[in-house]
Amino acid sequence: MTDTLTAPAALTRLGWTEADAHHATGTTTPARVVVHHGTVCEVLRPEDDGTLTAHTAPIAPHVTVTPVAGDWVALGDDGRVHAVSARRAVLTRAGAAGHGRQTLAANIDTVLVVVPLAGGLSATMVERLSVMAWDSGAQPVLVLTKSDTTDDAGDQDAATAELLSPGIPVIPVSVRTGHGVDTLRSHLGPGTTAVMLGPSGAGKTSLLNALEGTTEAVADIGRAGGRHTTTTRRLHLLTSGGVLLDIPGIRSLEVAAGQDAVDDVFTDIAGLAAHCRYTDCGHDGDGGCAVEDAARTGALPAARLTTWRKLQGEIAYRRRREDPAEMADMRRQWKAVSKQARHGGRR
Repeated sequence: MTDTLTAPAALTRLGWTEADAHHATGTTTPARVVVHHGTVCEVLRPEDDGTLTAHTAPIAPHVTVTPVAGDWVALGDDGRVHAVSARRAVLTRAGAAGHGRQTLAANIDTVLVVVPLAGGLSATMVERLSVMAWDSGAQPVLVLTKSDTTDDAGDQDAATAELLSPGIPVIPVSVRTGHGVDTLRSHLGPGTTAVMLGPSGAGKTSLLNALEGTTEAVADIGRAGGRHTTTTRRLHLLTSGGVLLDIPGIRSLEVAAGQDAVDDVFTDIAGLAAHCRYTDCGHDGDGGCAVEDAARTGALPAARLTTWRKLQGEIAYRRRREDPAEMADMRRQWKAVSKQARHGGRR
């Protein structure tokens, strides 16, 4: 990247798109959030001369939305964040103790679902992370790292993964041999904002280094104040022209997502459900269930149905937690069942 760009090009280099312009707040040149720390944000801002500079920007007290990596914000003359633009395509995960969702990254175009092949492909990890990715509204891309640990460079695992997550490009990658790196890079072109979603130890940092041809990837943001500057490791300006937002590894595969995202991953079950006797079939003991019939005959892998049921349970649980009336109704049902069980035991 050159030290100086035109002002519009500098903004585009940060991943600014027409969609972001549509959601922009205020008339000032927006800055992009790199990372949020308590009451301050680290941001990148294009200057009038086309350079990109890093700033530590306190958050004004009246701002009610907590900025996250990828947010576009308006900075006032005082250098503080005064507004957060409306978001598009946000990646979230389940909040602590079953409460709501935690936003991880905003204004993204591509979610790189990073799953390691060392020790074998985890179907559960592929399915659950794919649901999270689809739920963001961005395009998922499944990246199978450490493909050099398999006998066929991950080709068989890729075929399996395609069945687990229909409609998602699957790319086996080895940072040791370079296999698949160029293919992955093609998904990270100019104007694209991507985020890597995967567990700790999946090889995300090594993957970033391989994409950039470095041993310690940093983001070159030009010259500011007469010195060469870099951001923290939370936002990387890739040589391919894209922007990569770095987030911590996922420790829990608990999903907080909508039903549409589940259907996007479990298209086989959604397709079979159209042939169930009842339109509201729960695929859990209902008569005339085409999904359960398929699982019994082997036409549908039983593990797929098991995972689907668990996801439905998690979605229902979170919906109850976020809806006091529904939770109260469920508690009344539990009490009625418990009371009936006690009375039945006395007879």
